[in-house]
Amino acid sequence: MADVAIVSAGQSVFTRSCGESIRELAFEAFKEALEGLDITTGDIDASIICSAPEYDKQRSPAGLISEYLELTPKPSFYVETVCSSSSTGLRVAWSLVKSGLHKMVAVIGFQKMSELSSRDAAERMGRGADIIWESPFGLTMPAGYAMYAQAHMDKYGTTEEHLAKVRVKNSHYGATNPKATYRKELSLEDILNSEVITSPLKKFDCCANADGSSCIIVARGDVAKGITDKPIWIVGLGAATDTMTMAGRELLTGLKCAQEAARQAYKMARLKPQDIDVAEVHDCFTVSEILAYEDLGFAKPGEGVGLIEDKETYADGTIPVNVDGGLLSKGHPIGATGGSQIRTIVRQLRGEATEAQVKGAEIGLVHNIGGIGQYGNVTILRR
Repeated sequence: MADVAIVSAGQSVFTRSCGESIRELAFEAFKEALEGLDITTGDIDASIICSAPEYDKQRSPAGLISEYLELTPKPSFYVETVCSSSSTGLRVAWSLVKSGLHKMVAVIGFQKMSELSSRDAAERMGRGADIIWESPFGLTMPAGYAMYAQAHMDKYGTTEEHLAKVRVKNSHYGATNPKATYRKELSLEDILNSEVITSPLKKFDCCANADGSSCIIVARGDVAKGITDKPIWIVGLGAATDTMTMAGRELLTGLKCAQEAARQAYKMARLKPQDIDVAEVHDCFTVSEILAYEDLGFAKPGEGVGLIEDKETYADGTIPVNVDGGLLSKGHPIGATGGSQIRTIVRQLRGEATEAQVKGAEIGLVHNIGGIGQYGNVTILRR
């Protein structure tokens, strides 16, 4: 059973309106991923295309994109777990390579959200919840995570200021990220004084819709070593699914899918939370990052706010988190997000994250959530 490595990663600029077709958008990330590699599209055995449906008119985008990227007649597969689609794609790619069925696979995530109004996009996202018992009654993404925020505040005394400090950090790093949608540093007052979206979440507590793409190229260990002198090894994979209905959840102060995925990933990698040097977590809302601190074991339940208060999740802290600006600054093109997070960790472990490099980073973690905590993927990478 061969080891599996990431040989390259690419990403488009995330933007509110790209002005491109989805095939052109996917090409942007694919092009960056191929830069500097002595391979051709013919060397890629299979492609996995990842997005959430209903944001553009194209059905079966895998065939369209694989044709445009000259990956045919090699097989192409379509993978969807809402916002965690491209990290699920990486898991599938790892499995295809590990099984011996393929030796090199491209995982391409994309989303073009600008074809819809914000209202229509929110309605599509709402349909990621139960369309009979929950979404018709107003369970949008902000409403769902607002319930998590309220539960965390009620149980642990978390405040709106704690949430805002997450955005302060992520805007600080987003301001230096040339791929981010929002490159403006925000003050605590800017965030606390922004309009309420769904109490206690305000405008700047929420990430924004975006157009974007990402690409991860995965290869069998011996093949990877022949392509790059900086392979990044996939050492831990965890995945879990919680109930679709919020009413069926055991917990509203953490995400069970993330906790279980983290347990699996740490076990597979034979590592513990304290071994992680740098992390990317799914901060679709400010509360989401605090929940992730606790779900991943970086802090005990209720103590995640201490990490942001003490700036331990800044680049020079004990556990740097989202030092590329996170979803809050980069934007959230659903199918591309997980791949973007993985690209950030690949760059960190290679010492190439010039905007905010974590010194000596050898082990990185990616936490990618689909929907309002339905799907959880945790991936651990090693230099």
